[in-house]
Amino acid sequence: METRKNRERHIERKIESKVKKGFKVFFFILLGIAIAFLVGYIMMHLWNWLMPDLFGLPQIGYWKALGILLLAKSIFGFGGGGGPNKSKKSKKGRRFGATCDESRDFSQWKYYDEFWKEEGEQAYINYVEKINSAKN
Repeated sequence: METRKNRERHIERKIESKVKKGFKVFFFILLGIAIAFLVGYIMMHLWNWLMPDLFGLPQIGYWKALGILLLAKSIFGFGGGGGPNKSKKSKKGRRFGATCDESRDFSQWKYYDEFWKEEGEQAYINYVEKINSAKN
């Protein structure tokens, strides 16, 4: 008797979770459609507000605005954003794409300003004079 009640509760919870999941999917689909309409509407109003005055272009309707937006997104990208994969890619690029110049030690640069004040400027002037005399 007890196992039958446990099985029934388990089945009820399973069905309940599937129904909740179905409602969530349905809600997010509706939300996505609403956001798409809103973005298209905003794009249309921005175009009709700015482009005719700035560039003399004609006003457009909703579907043309949505088409321009989709075309721009497909050409220039969908934003991508950050996320965990972006940091992994950048670490991978640093690890495998580092050249000798990028991976050298910069700990000695703390003396650069002092060197430049003492010797660097005159050494640079001498170098420029040497190059100019070699060209002539």
